[in-house]
Amino acid sequence: MNDVPSKVLLPAWIFEQAGGNNDEIRRLVLQYMTRYPNYRIIKVSGSFAVCERQGELI
Repeated sequence: MNDVPSKVLLPAWIFEQAGGNNDEIRRLVLQYMTRYPNYRIIKVSGSFAVCERQGELI
């Protein structure tokens, strides 16, 4: 089950606030994803963060 990537929908405000600046998008996505402590970001694809789940799933 851990081999299947999960997608987390990123809120539109991240892209609006970043204004197309890739470094700012990265910073805001990393900040937002702290709400998902067991997810490791693989990449951002469109408005989704493609992630790998880590740790125990209880």
